[in-house]
Amino acid sequence: MAYDFQVAIDSADPHAQADWWAETLGWTVEPQDAAFIKSMIDQGFATEAETTTHHGALVWASGAAIRHPSNDRRVLFQTAPESKTGKNRVHLDVRVGDEKREAEVERLTARGATFLWRGQQGPHSWVTMADPEGNEFCVA
Repeated sequence: MAYDFQVAIDSADPHAQADWWAETLGWTVEPQDAAFIKSMIDQGFATEAETTTHHGALVWASGAAIRHPSNDRRVLFQTAPESKTGKNRVHLDVRVGDEKREAEVERLTARGATFLWRGQQGPHSWVTMADPEGNEFCVA
């Protein structure tokens, strides 16, 4: 049996992370329904303290998601109470190909990513970087 899944990433600022990764991957930030959020508050299922305004829109404070433009792939960024303290056990690989790797590393560095190291295994090589919150990812 095959299961549907999403990747969830703990974040200090899930909305900023969703914006950064959506632009990085060419995906879109999933819209949140302000009317639904307001109805949850009005019905007592949520409080205004659980919301924030991002780019002028009412959103849930604790999370933001991005979606692939042509399928159901989804990454959720959710608030975590603690900050990142060690190396990721899971990371994303941004696969752009050998001929585009250096330009992509430069583009991501200009947008707030940090170069960490270069790696190679046999004929395969990659650059390990960190996103603006310090989460490692590879550009391959």
